[in-house]
This record gives sequence, C-alpha cells and structure tokens, in this order.
Amino acid sequence: MALESLVNSPIIAFTILLAVILTVPPIFERLRLPGLVGLLVAGVILGENGLKLLNSESETINLLSEIGKIYLMFVAGLEIDLEQFRRTRNRSIGFGILTFIVPLIFGIIAGRLFNFSWNTSLLIGSLLASHTLLAYPIVSRLGVVTNEAVTVTIGATIFTDTGALLVLAICVGIHGGDFSALSLATLLGGLAIYSAVVLFGFDWAGKQFFRRSGDEQSNQFLFILLALFLASVGAQVIGVEKIVGAFLAGLAVNDVLGRSPVKEKVEFIGSALFIPCFFIDMGLLIDIPAFLKTLSSIWLTVVIVIALIGSKFIAAFIAKLLYRYNNAELLTMWSLSLPQVAATLAAALVAYQTVNPAGERLINEGVLNSVIVLMLVTSIMGPVITARSATLLQVSEADLAADKLTTWWESSEEELLEKHAENFTIIVPIYNPQTQRYLIEMAALLARHESGKIVPLAITKAHIQMDDPQLVLALEENKKRLNLAKEISQEFNVEVLPVIRIDDDAALGISRTSREQNANLVVMGWSRTTGLRARLFGSVIDSVFWSSHCPVAVTRLLSSPATIQRIMVPVGDLTKQTIGAVRFAQILADVNQAEVVLLHVSDRKTPPQLVDRFTAQLSEIVDKGQLQVNTHIQTIKGDDIARVIIHEAQKFDLAVLRSVRYRTAGGLAVSHVTTQVIRELKCSIVLLGEPNS
Repeated sequence: MALESLVNSPIIAFTILLAVILTVPPIFERLRLPGLVGLLVAGVILGENGLKLLNSESETINLLSEIGKIYLMFVAGLEIDLEQFRRTRNRSIGFGILTFIVPLIFGIIAGRLFNFSWNTSLLIGSLLASHTLLAYPIVSRLGVVTNEAVTVTIGATIFTDTGALLVLAICVGIHGGDFSALSLATLLGGLAIYSAVVLFGFDWAGKQFFRRSGDEQSNQFLFILLALFLASVGAQVIGVEKIVGAFLAGLAVNDVLGRSPVKEKVEFIGSALFIPCFFIDMGLLIDIPAFLKTLSSIWLTVVIVIALIGSKFIAAFIAKLLYRYNNAELLTMWSLSLPQVAATLAAALVAYQTVNPAGERLINEGVLNSVIVLMLVTSIMGPVITARSATLLQVSEADLAADKLTTWWESSEEELLEKHAENFTIIVPIYNPQTQRYLIEMAALLARHESGKIVPLAITKAHIQMDDPQLVLALEENKKRLNLAKEISQEFNVEVLPVIRIDDDAALGISRTSREQNANLVVMGWSRTTGLRARLFGSVIDSVFWSSHCPVAVTRLLSSPATIQRIMVPVGDLTKQTIGAVRFAQILADVNQAEVVLLHVSDRKTPPQLVDRFTAQLSEIVDKGQLQVNTHIQTIKGDDIARVIIHEAQKFDLAVLRSVRYRTAGGLAVSHVTTQVIRELKCSIVLLGEPNS
C-alpha cells in the first residue's frame, strides 16, 4: 500500500524524475553512450517491468512527457539555421526531397513485407524519412559548417521534418476512420492556412513584442512559451497532431530569437527538464517481454534498420551525382541524415498511442520497439561516421580568407576606413581590486599597440532611491577603483576615460556602455559564477557574450601581462574565430617580443597528408599577417584533446582559447574540451568570444 502511494504521489514522482535526469545521463556518457539512452533504460527499470516506482499513466508523468514531446519538436524547429537554408535553398530542397522520398518508399516496402496495412506502412516510411542533426556539434568543431554539402544537409532538415509530420497527420486521420477524399482535402487546406498563420503571424507578432519589450527577458521567455503552446493547441483544433504545431512554432520564432540570451534559456529549460521526461516516459512504455519477443523475431527490426541506413545512403549518393560532390561530402551527408531521434521518436509515440474505434493501434509494439533500436543504432553510428568523414572535407575559402589587418577584430578594409578617424577603444569592466591591475595592464598593452584608449568601467547596482546611502557608498568605492585604474593606465602612456554607470544588470551595463563608446573590444576579468544558477540565468560572461556588439576577451591572469613570453593557441579548425584567436595572440606577442605556438591536436587515425594540408593552410594564414611575430606550428596526435592541451600548456605563460557553443538535439551545450581545459589549466588564460556567441 505504501509503495502504491509512492507511485501515485506527484511530488515523489517528480523527485524521482529529477534524480534520474541529474545522475543517469553523465554515467552513460562516460560509457561513450548517448545520455538519452540512459534515460530510456532508467524508464524501463523504474517502470512496470522493474521497480514500479513510476507509472506512465500518472498525471504527473503524462503532463511532463506531453510537454517534453512538443518541446522536442519545438527545439528541432529552433535549431534549423534558416540563414544557411536560404543560401543553398534550391539544393537543400532537392536533397530534402531525395532523403525524404527514398526512405519513405523503403519504409512502405518494409511495412508491406510484414503484412502491415498501407496506412501503417506509409507511417513507417515517414518515420524513416526525417532525421535529427545529432552530429552537428562535430562539423561545427571541425569548422566545416560552411561546406556546401553540410549546409545542404542542414537545410534539408526543414523539408524532411515537415514532410514526415504532414504524413503523420494524414495517417492519424485515416486511422481514425471516416476518412474520405473530401476530409483529406479539408485537412490539407486547414493545415496550409494554419501553417501560414503560425509561420508568418507568430514571426510578425514576435518581432513586434521583442521590439517593444526591450531587455525584459522574462516577458520574452513567457511569450515564446505561449507561442509554443498556442501553436500546439491550434494544431489540435484543426485535427492535426500537436507536435506539428510545435515544430512550426519553432520555425516561426527562429528569426525572432536569433542568437539572443532568451533562446538559450528556452532551450535550456527544455533540455534540462521536459525533454528528458519524455525519454523516461518512452522507457516506461517499453514492455520488456514484448521487447524481447520483438528482438527474438528480429527480422522486423533488422529490415527497418537496414531500410533506413540503405535509403539514406542512396539519397546521399544521388545527391552526390546531381551536385558533383566528392566521396567525403557523400559520406558526411549520409551520416548527418542518419540519426533518428527527435521527430522519429515523437511521431512513433503519437502513432503508438493512436487507437481507432476498433481498438487497433496505428503501429504495434513491435514497430515501436524497432524504432527505439533504430534510434540507438543511428544515434551512435551517425556521429562516428561524421567524425571520420568530415575531417576530409575541404574548408570553405571564405573561412580561409586570412585577415590582412594587424587587428583581428576588424574584418574588412572598408571597416578600417570607417574607423580610421576614431580611437581604438577597449572597455575594461572593473570590480575586484585584487585582479584589477593585471586586467588594466592587458587592456593598456593592447590599446598602446593600436594607438587607442581604454575605458575603465565601474557598474554600480541601481537602487530605487538615488540618494540611498548604500548607493552613495558604492559610488565612492567605484570612484576609488577608477582612480587606481587611471594611475595604472598612465604607466603605459595610453589615453584613459573612466566611466561610472548605474544599472540594474551588470552584463547589460557593460554591453550598453561598449555600444555607447563604440568600443572595439571588451576585456573582462574571470567570473566565478557556476552551478545551477549560472546554467539557468547565465553568468555575467555568458550574458556579455550574447549581448555585446564587439568581441570580448575574458582573462584569468596569474602574472603581469607585460611578462608573458610564451603564448599557446590551440587550433582545431580554420574558422574566422580561430584566426581571430591567432591574431590576438600575435598582437600580444608583438608588444612583449614573445613567441606564439599554434597547437593542433589531431586524432591518431587522421591520415598524415590531412595533417600536412591543415598545417600548410595554417602556415599560409600566419604568413599573410602583417605582424612579424615569432610563430611556430606544433602538431600532436592524441585521442584526448583536452589532456594533450593541458599537458602542453605547462610550458607556456598564457593560453588563448575560443568560447565555443554547440547546438544539439536536446538544446545547447558548451564545448567539453574548452570546459575541461579552462578548469585544469595552470597558466594564465584569455577566452575569446565573438559577438552573439
């Protein structure tokens, strides 16, 4: 009786869910398995076939799982880069049609082989037709996102996911009975009108609301959530499954959110809570005896997996012939379109839960279990192949175009002419007297090199009453800090313009001041804000990275920047951001007559000719710079990139790193390599972030 009350208690169930979400995924990731797999396994163990601690029929699980399901599709819409899609629209549509139609046909054939109805077979085909960009972080890390084959595959996601959800809506309608040509036409017409209202109406309303709400992130966050649930409810009203509305809502607010901090918060809430609840619920639905029975008659699972892998390869091969891509691009397109997670699992669950008047499900347990196996196989297989094939891709010429300027933060001769009449300006937010000297020294060295000025900035927390004694005291303290900053700056003979700002938000105060001063660079000290609060609301550094109009250099300096003699720059790709880090290191080295070492860590299985080509391209970039700085390129082979960087950094005074964030199927993640390196490095660090990074 006590156990039954535990199962039925919403608070107990929610507590168990939180404990699972917090502990299980990291354990599976250490085993080199996707964290989502761990959530499925946890659902099986805690469900009816295991400890019976969670009940899939409970209102708590149902609510959180439903929200997670529509959130998963919403994030899938948000993650699609519309700008990239527009650049290669025609080819993206072409590959989208191929990688949708071919798997659809294979899925229908597979369904008919096992005597499923035409409607169920069509649904199985649609499950194979979509794909999840699970390996996007890999191509991002390798710096090959701008390769046309990658861009085309990313753009094709819009077509495959939309098409798969459309087929789902039709199949669900047919399975419900009383479905005729007239009702089909009515459904498609309603869906077309509804899609137009969501895509254009929500986009317009979102832009209007964001423009009027200014920096009120909480209201903007609530607006996005309201848009998500309104679109989901609207889909149900017209007789379409709600995940269709969620996906369209994600596409609709994609441009509205851009790269704003609100987008990270929206995705974080989903990836930290609701989406994991959906995967746990999927585990609760797995009937172990039925699952084992499915695997004992393994042919259905084998045929579905082979049909998916083979059809996606055929689609990529046809695209290769049509667009004249090479083998590396073929394999990358194939592997990127392999993983079946977001749309596939959400649609499979909807189909499994769809029951007609006769009590028959649209797909049975065998198909559902086969789809789960398909998810496991492709979510491992796809990224592994991508990691190998993407290293062979040609880097876009646009990303290899080396900056001819001595400064890394200016990207064109036109910008240089526009700014010629203005002093180069560096904003230096100051707060901690113990680290203030080194921070000001770093900014002064850079400003002196560029014949510019520095603006020491002290942010004072606003109070309701401007004559509040605490505010007066804080202003006096900041004046003392600014006077000290001025004294330090004058040692380097640079122009100083101290500024005090009263603001409610320190990060926005920094960004607003840098915009008002038309700054070229922000040099900040290290923020120690960590943990759940930083993940939920972001640290000051995160917020400045998001909101700043210019590059940001975050420093953790253990000694005076004037004494730095050896600088290390880990180089993993050849993007403009990496080139920017190299330029920054060269400028600092030029000031101190120091040495720069560019460290490239490659996988042990990387062919030597590829490493040689990368080194040659990097050497060309270094040679094109106008600064005559002692710069060396060092290549090391190793499986643990972070460990190699940490070991090599022991020989250096400073490491210059990039802030890298990746979009994933479950939300946003920070580069694991960068995170580990920052935590364990014993030398001084400069972490560079581009605007809106």
